[in-house]
Amino acid sequence: MKNLIFVATIFMLLMSCEKDDNDFSDGIDFKQEMRDFVIGISNSAKSINPGFIIIPQNGIELVTISGEENAMPDTAYLNAIDGNGQEDLLYGYDNDNEATPTNETEYLLSFLEISMNSGNTILVTDYCSTPSKIDNSYTQNSNKKFISFAADQRELNNIPNYPSPIFRNNNDNINSLEEVKNFLYLINPEKFSTKAIFVDAVTSTNYDLLILDLFFIDGTEFSLAEINQLKNKFNGGKRLVICYLSVGEAENYRYYWQESWNINNPSWLGDENPEWKENFKVKFWQNEWQDIIYGNENSYLKKIINSGFDGVYLDIIDAFEYYETASR
Repeated sequence: MKNLIFVATIFMLLMSCEKDDNDFSDGIDFKQEMRDFVIGISNSAKSINPGFIIIPQNGIELVTISGEENAMPDTAYLNAIDGNGQEDLLYGYDNDNEATPTNETEYLLSFLEISMNSGNTILVTDYCSTPSKIDNSYTQNSNKKFISFAADQRELNNIPNYPSPIFRNNNDNINSLEEVKNFLYLINPEKFSTKAIFVDAVTSTNYDLLILDLFFIDGTEFSLAEINQLKNKFNGGKRLVICYLSVGEAENYRYYWQESWNINNPSWLGDENPEWKENFKVKFWQNEWQDIIYGNENSYLKKIINSGFDGVYLDIIDAFEYYETASR
């Protein structure tokens, strides 16, 4: 009988070893996996440049150990980041140019205040286009000591005409995230016909901080010289330039995308996001995807650092929600 039990035990162990490592429904803490991913990105970047800025966007629940509003702060995560980005805090949660439901705003605020109280800077992007709503967004966020940008296009493809001058316009030299009073979020330069026109248009603004993509629409990277040019405000002050980086989805127009993936997906690559075409879910906790993002000379993060950006704005942090739902 003991021999039978022993054989059965060995068989079960062998089967467990052969189990598909990509089965994401088996006991994975998706929130913690995303925290660890961000911490890894932060450690890698700051080992090269200690002042490199790390700002995850959305997925704000990661700031507490359980993801609940009343839980203890997750100090390891909070210490690894320099700020939090949050979309739709006051406008845009359900529809652009519509006020976010009060209960959703209050829910987000409960976490954002935890991050801010830990010393992090909060950057809010509201999606609104009516001047009165834009004014209200800037005023309310400023009253909360948040830095905000009222985007009149969800595509983030333009420099807004309103307000003029920009909110909290200044000619200060900005050397740290704590000094920032306003920012421009412009990651889709489709309305600019050439890179030179884009650079000229952006350098003609006085925003304290820019969030841009590493690549222009033609697929060419912004050079170190171009990024250094963009670090100058029109009024002569210095500013920070932060690079957008999606870590929770893969994009099939990026340099890392391989044609073979269109036919035979790697194990870590999931379905296309039906709301954002050309964006694909990824099993973000797997090494193959993380190796694309950071930790080696050919990584996306290293390209960003080499181009002279001051930090990264990490998007699709809330990818953990998709897998939590799928695993139930």
